[in-house]
Amino acid sequence: MTLKAEGPWVKFDLSNLVAIITGGAGLLGTEYCHTLSKAGAHVIVADIDGQGAIGLAQAVTECSGVEALGLQTDISQPDSVRAMVETTLERFERIDILVNNAALDPKFDQEHAGQHLNRFEDFPFDAWQEALAVNVTGMFLCAQAVAPIMLEAEQGVIVNISSTYGMVGPDQRLYQREGQPPAYKPVTYTVSKAAVLGMTRYLATYFANTGIRVNALSPGGVFADHDDEFVRRYSAKTVLGRMAEADEVASALLFLVSEASSYMTGANLVVDGGWTAW
Repeated sequence: MTLKAEGPWVKFDLSNLVAIITGGAGLLGTEYCHTLSKAGAHVIVADIDGQGAIGLAQAVTECSGVEALGLQTDISQPDSVRAMVETTLERFERIDILVNNAALDPKFDQEHAGQHLNRFEDFPFDAWQEALAVNVTGMFLCAQAVAPIMLEAEQGVIVNISSTYGMVGPDQRLYQREGQPPAYKPVTYTVSKAAVLGMTRYLATYFANTGIRVNALSPGGVFADHDDEFVRRYSAKTVLGRMAEADEVASALLFLVSEASSYMTGANLVVDGGWTAW
């Protein structure tokens, strides 16, 4: 069979578009940056780790041949967010896509790793404030900063990264190990990821008839060198019987930011191997 020159797959083409990805130097952020760049987008790797962002942007550019830019950005600070947007406009003169991906998760952030040992009754107030400042306020600041550009262009796509734990409570049994101190998924993760879904619906309806679409993406567990016991326990709770690979989540993101999802706004795309279907 000979494929025609045009078809549904062309809607995944992001050529000449500009995409900001917060938390871009992280586990999933890295995969998101490579995926959107390979689809043709100029990617802005925005991350609190400035050197990591710059290094990844160089790697992305070399891999895809499409220029990427790395920026040190603290999304919890309004001035830093404004600087990110201004620098992006100076270099590329447009912003078409915002992926609100940055979030504090103690599992992947060694600076906050001890939070896994905090019971809810003893969870530190400063840790609560810090997580919400990044996971919720940071998302608000980034969306607010790009909104005028997208409104003027009468087009734009915002994707907010949530989680299955934004829809259901964590199964804390997954984190317990015999002979080890009790560990927990922190309260801040579930609360903030649930807030992401509320913000997504609010923004989608607020931007009705403006050309701006806003959706959420909720991944399940993505394999990242987890120990065998955790993988076994987690996999048993999914319909597909395994954890996700990072590229499987990135493929869903590509769908949401592209014209392939042009009739979607205010939605939550769940990529969890069936975890929430039981």
